[in-house]
Amino acid sequence: MGLARQTDSEGAVCPRCGARAIVLRVVDFKTISYQVDRKICTITLNRPHRGNAWTGRMAEEYRRALADADADTNVRAIVITGAGRAFCVGADSAALEKHAEKGSYDSGVRGELAMPGYGVRPEFDYDWAYHFGIGKPIIAAINGPVAGIGLVLACYCDLRFAAAGVKFTTAHGKLNLPAELGLSWLLPRMIGLTRANELLLSSRVFMSEEAEALGLVNKVMSAEELLPYTFKYARELVANVSRSSLRTTKRQIYADLHRGAADSVRESQGLINDMVRESDYAKGIAALLKKQPPNFD
Repeated sequence: MGLARQTDSEGAVCPRCGARAIVLRVVDFKTISYQVDRKICTITLNRPHRGNAWTGRMAEEYRRALADADADTNVRAIVITGAGRAFCVGADSAALEKHAEKGSYDSGVRGELAMPGYGVRPEFDYDWAYHFGIGKPIIAAINGPVAGIGLVLACYCDLRFAAAGVKFTTAHGKLNLPAELGLSWLLPRMIGLTRANELLLSSRVFMSEEAEALGLVNKVMSAEELLPYTFKYARELVANVSRSSLRTTKRQIYADLHRGAADSVRESQGLINDMVRESDYAKGIAALLKKQPPNFD
């Protein structure tokens, strides 16, 4: 696609957490940055002069980055964050204005789209729902204002950590738009129907502290703590949980949103039988008996 330039370095210092990496890989796109350091891929929305506002090009590059991260065997978890003072303030206002001028919606996507997460389950094979098919945990580090499609992106991540005092809003109602991109399906399942209705119908602004109280974000902390905490959490996650278990459990979680309890139990019984044959099961049992951390590498 001609979107990226890749560089590699041995023993480099990570510019985000300050730690020295065994292998540091950086890929430069136009609207995002992509970095792999010690099994964690960081995808940074990188239009800080526009609050990381979403564009068609960003959509193309974001999907390409997720596809690369999912396919990279060195990557065990994915962190999404924003450059500068914002996470993502929603669709770019210039693009919104053009919709009115044209009298129709234009996504701005011009290139061929990557297909991350496709082929896992039919329910996941659609725009944004593809996040559910990606076999690695995705963590949003919400460093600044998040609105509209930016909130959609954060909600499709598996976990969300946020800086204190950050503004959240669904935004769509004040623009005469519908709830965007499946958020009306996803948000009630995350925080309950009553709470989701209030946020979706009002499009009001709420802060990260309220988002934590609602159950929309997992933890709120200072801006300075956000990225170090997120990377520490991600590394502990991949160190203590096997790759196969993370991939399988994530798929089960989102598949179960579409099916009944009996189907969930039936599948889990088959998965148990399959996964006890894997080498990581023996490693996990050995670590348990020795009262030591597992070594799944």
